[in-house]
Amino acid sequence: MRGIRGINQLSRRFYVATQRDQHLTVPLPGIKVSAGAPHMYQDVHVTKLPSGLVIASLENYSPASRIGVLVRAGSRYETMDNLGVTHLLRLAASLTTKGASAFRICRGVEAVGGSLSVSSSRETMAYTVDCLRDHIDTVMEYLINVTTAPEFRPWEVSDLTARVKLDKELAKQSLQIGVIENLHAAAYKNALSNSLYCPDYMLGQITADQMHTFVQNNFTSARMALVGLGVDHAVLKQVGEQFLNIRSGTGTVGSKAVYRGGEQRHHSGGGLVHAVVASESASATSAEATAFSILQHVLGAGPRVKRGSNTTSTLSQAISKVTAQPFDASAFSANYTDSGLFGVYTICQANAAKDVIKAAVGQVNDIAQGNLAAADLSRAKNQLTAEYLMSIENSEGLMEAIGSQVLAEGTYHSPEAVTQKINAVSSADVVNVAKKFMSGKKTMASSGHLVNTPFVDEI
Repeated sequence: MRGIRGINQLSRRFYVATQRDQHLTVPLPGIKVSAGAPHMYQDVHVTKLPSGLVIASLENYSPASRIGVLVRAGSRYETMDNLGVTHLLRLAASLTTKGASAFRICRGVEAVGGSLSVSSSRETMAYTVDCLRDHIDTVMEYLINVTTAPEFRPWEVSDLTARVKLDKELAKQSLQIGVIENLHAAAYKNALSNSLYCPDYMLGQITADQMHTFVQNNFTSARMALVGLGVDHAVLKQVGEQFLNIRSGTGTVGSKAVYRGGEQRHHSGGGLVHAVVASESASATSAEATAFSILQHVLGAGPRVKRGSNTTSTLSQAISKVTAQPFDASAFSANYTDSGLFGVYTICQANAAKDVIKAAVGQVNDIAQGNLAAADLSRAKNQLTAEYLMSIENSEGLMEAIGSQVLAEGTYHSPEAVTQKINAVSSADVVNVAKKFMSGKKTMASSGHLVNTPFVDEI
């Protein structure tokens, strides 16, 4: 259900073409606005219903709208009996529901030039539709069907096995994905150790009943957020009240992530070694999370140009002093509701792996000793601010930012508030989180020709 590709780019071109001499804070000619709607132009509005459903919207008066339903139902909520069920749910979005057949959903969305997509992380599943705003009613019908009324016919679920295998094979082609998956498996005892992909031994073993049970336990109103861009808040609220008050309660309470530390090594051919060394950092809503993000940019968060290098980062400069061979190094950071991981990711030739990995960790230790230049801290803050502001310039990034905040906290933080939070981080805060990394129990995941790759207890 890809529909018209690049619909977001089309909307920006249409908006600019129409917005010749008109002020940006008033709607375009012909855009319908609900009479008496209590909103300010260009503001994000958030409403929490008694059922626990959170509704957030930004009326930007774009000719194209994006609407998403986000659910706290990521892979961390899987049990040992249904590992991989969220992988199947991602692929099952186009299957028959109680209100529409698979054919009707596909043709109905494409007929209005829209698209329906599903993505998931370890904590969240997101169902998103894009369309021209004149067809919101049409695509919303299919979005509600997919999220609230799946049917999971056994023969259709069985047919998903081949697609799951293909999905896994494509993922295996990326060593980075494999290393990050292994890192989470080694770092945690439960919950966050669950993979985003269905384990090989569970292929073809997950039944329609297991999928129904997972949806019943996790797809409740209190675990959902309805987010819209280019749609009036009153309209979105009405949809939420009528169609997404499906099941009360908080659903299954997921277990708290327990960090343990450890190591996973995957030996393979080739001359390169991918390795990441990490320790537990901070939860997404904690004050330390911002300091870890700044530390990531002090070290180097990776190149921003495809196939580019990151030679100006302090991490790359430190490693270049110990090896003349080509390498790639960047800081790694991931934050969740109750935990997080921070570390350094390196890619290098096998014979240089030991020196490169130790130099990367040594650079973090150097900052932990208080060797943080004011210029490096200022640069990192500017880079993090620019990265955040640029990420919310497109509808995909903006919806992700709004959705993740309202789902986790029930509120939205404006760009001004986020940038103020970044600027408030001091040099001492960054040094302290670097110390936390150095003193914490380490986790390591590596893949490649590991003949010269140190073990985690040797770093």
